[in-house]
Amino acid sequence: MPSVTTAAAPRSDDLASRQRRYLVMMGIRVACLPLAVISQGWLRIVFILGAVVLPYVAVVIANATRQPRHSALSPVVPPQRLELPPAPVTKDRIEH
Repeated sequence: MPSVTTAAAPRSDDLASRQRRYLVMMGIRVACLPLAVISQGWLRIVFILGAVVLPYVAVVIANATRQPRHSALSPVVPPQRLELPPAPVTKDRIEH
């Protein structure tokens, strides 16, 4: 999606996105707990690992902030200022 400005997305959008990801991962963890109780064999081990590992992964992902985008635009360089030429030296000037 093209953007008119190079400004970053609002911090509130980033925070809301991280909260959603965290809640989804915690929802999966909550589902792993009863599934670990009712399942058997290797599937039980997978659900137990999910219930144990997901909190750590969810926190790491939730705390990872979005990196700022690099601008495709170049900075605006101000025009060079014109200067007056030096004053001519005259003999009738009094110098100290």
